[in-house]
Amino acid sequence: MTGPIRPSRPRQAEQPVRQQSLRSINLELVFRQILGATHPISRTELAAVTGLTRPTITRIVDDLLTGRLVTETGFAHDGRAGRPRVGLTISDRGPAGLGLDIRADGLAAGVVDLTGTVRHLAFAPATYADRGAPTVLADLARMAEAAVAAVAAEDLAVVTATLAVPGPVDAGLVRSAPALGWRDADAGTLLRAATRHLDLPITVDNEANLAALGELYATHRSLDSFVYVSGGLGIGAGIVLDGQLMRGSRGWSGELGHVTVYPDGKPCPCGSRGCLQTYASLEAILGAEPAPPGSTPDAEIAARADAGRPDTLAALDAAGTALGVALSDMLNILDIGSVLLGGSFSLLASWLTANVRTEIDQRVLTTDWAPVTVRPALLGPDAAVIGAALTSVDQVRQQPAGWLLRQPGRSGPARSRQPAKRSG
Repeated sequence: MTGPIRPSRPRQAEQPVRQQSLRSINLELVFRQILGATHPISRTELAAVTGLTRPTITRIVDDLLTGRLVTETGFAHDGRAGRPRVGLTISDRGPAGLGLDIRADGLAAGVVDLTGTVRHLAFAPATYADRGAPTVLADLARMAEAAVAAVAAEDLAVVTATLAVPGPVDAGLVRSAPALGWRDADAGTLLRAATRHLDLPITVDNEANLAALGELYATHRSLDSFVYVSGGLGIGAGIVLDGQLMRGSRGWSGELGHVTVYPDGKPCPCGSRGCLQTYASLEAILGAEPAPPGSTPDAEIAARADAGRPDTLAALDAAGTALGVALSDMLNILDIGSVLLGGSFSLLASWLTANVRTEIDQRVLTTDWAPVTVRPALLGPDAAVIGAALTSVDQVRQQPAGWLLRQPGRSGPARSRQPAKRSG
């Protein structure tokens, strides 16, 4: 032995559970049961599954109803004889999340309610050449204002906003987004300033990560491990393993576009050579002839491919091959069996998938007995904006007591007049 063994990290000092904390814990317990129920659930059922007393359930449900987190709907059919019981389900009126996205063909804003339903989705074409972060984010701020106003008319209150950007993010700072011409752009501060009249908390995250989360929600956990490949302004990957997004120690994992596929290949704006980005980005596939005004890059590529243009078909073949090479290394390391082609790649999947599969079948060690699935993502180019909105609303799902504290005249869940009972 060459040195002392590092002792295990000590646990944080545990604090006693106080009455206010216990009320919040019980409220979250009840809310999770309603959130996860496949049918309207009655107060009687809630008491049975949580072990809480009926008076405690009644007070908690009253809090949730007042805070517009749940709603009464019809009757719950629990199979018992007797009078039908009023059912409870998640409310589609009340808190909502706002997602904002900077993507290859423009800007997007979307709002998702607490049930996960998209209630607003707007798109504005945009180009980014010679446009700095303040200008782009001012445009997004106007879209945010319109989105908040649109859903307010439907009795929804936007809780937070999440911005999706094509690059690594550090506490709201976009470290590098070559496709936008941004480096160390303080997107969080700029967007908060542009939306200060909305008074919304704002977070910034990588668009591939947010798109992967959107796909995870969309699949209802039927697929809980996959690599989401985002094709757009850049090429990023969101890695989901056992239902959890893998961000890396600094939150910068998934920069697939700068994986080297050909060491002596084309120079990349990042300073390296042979990066995937130089072969499989929309810009690389379009070549020297950009998309004409009024057309988006992915739509133009699809139109050229449908028309049988040899240069476009060859570029798509090269893109699919390079993408398959890069993904093979990732799959060999991570042991994940599904690849979702997202963003603009979802629209081009019919031309990319065959070459991606060919490379994966040749290069991934386990494919002989465990084939890898490659398919288009469910949410298509809207995955990042929907994932961003879902991330915002999920904060309320995880901490409903925090939402109740923010309501006028409230200081937290109602005080119970008798101790609440926890299930064993």
